Amino acid sequence: MAERWSSRLGFVLATVGAAVGLGNVWRFPSVVGQNGGGAYLLPYLFAAFVFAVPLVVLEFAVGRSLRTDVVSAFRTVGERYAALGWVVAGSVLVVLSYYLVLTGWVLAFFVGAATGRPLSFASFTATYWPVVAFVVVAAAVAAVVSLGVKSGIERLSTAVMPVVFVVLAGLAVYAWTLPGWAAGVSFFLTPRLSVLSDVGVWSAAFGQVFFSLSVGQGIMLTYGAYVDDETSLWGSAALVAVADVAVACTAGLVIFPVVFTLGVEPTAGTQLAFTTLPRAFAAMPFGRVVAVGFFGLLFLAALTSAVSLLEVGVASATRATDWGRPRATVALMAGVAVLGLPSALSYSPAAVSLAGVPFLDVVDESVGTFALPVTAFLLVAAFAWVADADVVRETLGRAYPLVKYAIPVVLVAVTGTAAAGVVTPEWSLTARALLVGLVRPVPFLVTLAVLLGVGWLLRDRVRPRRWRR
Repeated sequence: MAERWSSRLGFVLATVGAAVGLGNVWRFPSVVGQNGGGAYLLPYLFAAFVFAVPLVVLEFAVGRSLRTDVVSAFRTVGERYAALGWVVAGSVLVVLSYYLVLTGWVLAFFVGAATGRPLSFASFTATYWPVVAFVVVAAAVAAVVSLGVKSGIERLSTAVMPVVFVVLAGLAVYAWTLPGWAAGVSFFLTPRLSVLSDVGVWSAAFGQVFFSLSVGQGIMLTYGAYVDDETSLWGSAALVAVADVAVACTAGLVIFPVVFTLGVEPTAGTQLAFTTLPRAFAAMPFGRVVAVGFFGLLFLAALTSAVSLLEVGVASATRATDWGRPRATVALMAGVAVLGLPSALSYSPAAVSLAGVPFLDVVDESVGTFALPVTAFLLVAAFAWVADADVVRETLGRAYPLVKYAIPVVLVAVTGTAAAGVVTPEWSLTARALLVGLVRPVPFLVTLAVLLGVGWLLRDRVRPRRWRR
């Protein structure tokens, strides 16, 4: 790959932009609220710095040593492994298809707050504006990626990420002035150690960390291919993790004081961002300014993450074909738009659904839940087990056994725990429970098939030529 980051700062900000997204500002506080408040932070921090950082370094090392995309990297291990590379790239594009829908929602709520016409989720989804917002965001993401690494991705990240940090810090200062600040911080930071014996809490923490840091999706491998040889991969991975955790925790310090000030249920879940918080902002002093800042930073964070997801596919497509970057970007985004349209329509008057469950929810609860641990397992299996490359061993150092042996076990455990939670009490014996009961185990069975497939490929493992830096 000829393209490179212009500086280490550009690389770090782009990587932080890939990691910091909806998972930090929107999903993290809701997961904390549902998993015991402050106690959840202990397994979360453990998962982030003990498990996720070495996995980021693995992807960085593979990307930099091979200077290629995800699919070509798998092909380097062996020609028949290229198919697994396409599984990774394809899974990322499917995730992008509904991630863009959520990003469109955020954009719409930001525009509503900025223009003085705040939205309610019910009124918003009663129109076709969710589809329009989806198309606008998809076009914006495609435009950035088509410009290339330096002129598009890096320029966006260096402009956007400082704004995200400043706005988030300002919101945290505002939250400090609210009456519910002490109660919110107490709920957020005081650990209820009794929940640490719950396997589900640990599984949720590992799942959230891998989702939040964008590991196991080929993003870090792709971005690592553009970094110079002098940049410290461990230092960069640590900075990304610190920034990612800092944004997530600061978001909690913003949201929970608001929640307790207005007497809102802290375990409300994902409806916090689009239902609970807009009502809370409307009832708060300077609520419009706060709403603009909150949805603005949420949109910018989501935009940089969406760009990174598309770049994985574009980098692979340009390498596999004779297409230039603009053509590959347009072609892939057109495909992603087709995939995402049912999700966009599911929260509109069309109400596209399966057995009464919005299509977006079906995709999120199946592909969104299982794709990441599956693709992460493929990356570890290919580059820590099959390839066993010297450059990976040297870069990971003492963490190599952790990546090779412990992380695959964790990934399988997280997937199994998610698959086991098919029916929750509030679903009872509804059509939703039946549908989820039928759909969710499918990706888990696919995971088992992948494990068997990798085992079959390992039966005659050979050590490939040494990768050069």
